[in-house]
Amino acid sequence: MNNHEIDYKIHGDDMQFVEVELDPQETVVAEAGALMMMEDHIEMETIFGDGSGSGGGLFGKIMGAGKRVLTGESLFMTTFTNTGSEKRHVSFASPYPGKIIPMDLSEHSGKIICQKDAFLAAAKGVSVGIEFQRKLGTGFFGGEGFIMQKLEGDGLAFVHAGGTIIEKKLQPGESLRVDTGCLVAMTHDVDYSIETVKGVKTALFGGEGLFFATLRGPGTVWIQSLPFSRLASRVFASAPQVPGGSSKGEGSVAGGLFDLLGGK
Repeated sequence: MNNHEIDYKIHGDDMQFVEVELDPQETVVAEAGALMMMEDHIEMETIFGDGSGSGGGLFGKIMGAGKRVLTGESLFMTTFTNTGSEKRHVSFASPYPGKIIPMDLSEHSGKIICQKDAFLAAAKGVSVGIEFQRKLGTGFFGGEGFIMQKLEGDGLAFVHAGGTIIEKKLQPGESLRVDTGCLVAMTHDVDYSIETVKGVKTALFGGEGLFFATLRGPGTVWIQSLPFSRLASRVFASAPQVPGGSSKGEGSVAGGLFDLLGGK
């Protein structure tokens, strides 16, 4: 094992946090701002990149930080190391309601591809990089753009997403069509493409948008029931509007037309 071997416990139901148990000199790396609480003898350090140790030297650290900027994340990550002689605990919380998914990368060929803001924390040694979508259609209309996060290594990583999460194992040739925003993560062997919704009326007035993602096996995918973008759009649409302001309908052209006609 190249990664630190950490133990953990997930607390809560819809507003979860993960408690990580660190042996002496073990380290966990997390997104900046993910910390909930930590016990004494836990040393916190802010670093460039992901702390995986790959691409050594200053140039490697700058490249790692640059990759994180491309995924919309902070330049920095934070490491938490147990400097004491006994086991200590540190906890990390999700930034919005949903679930935390523990993923053992060694069980998924050492690589998971996930949406840009899904990563929460991981054992030291896990590399947090970027994955470019090779297909133009997927990049433009896939809901996550050209760039997704890539988690590599052989240790534990924790991913968070909105609502309820379901894990589906796809057999060779088996396909699954999902809303583009509902895809949380997938193994690297899953074929990911974008298809248009058939039928003009369905596309314009169905409320589901013009595109959906098609996932083809073999491989494993994780789907969320409540993408944060959907939650945010509903909150924004229900919020009092300032004079001269306008709300933005979700999904279809019809929603925007309804708003223009004075609908609520």
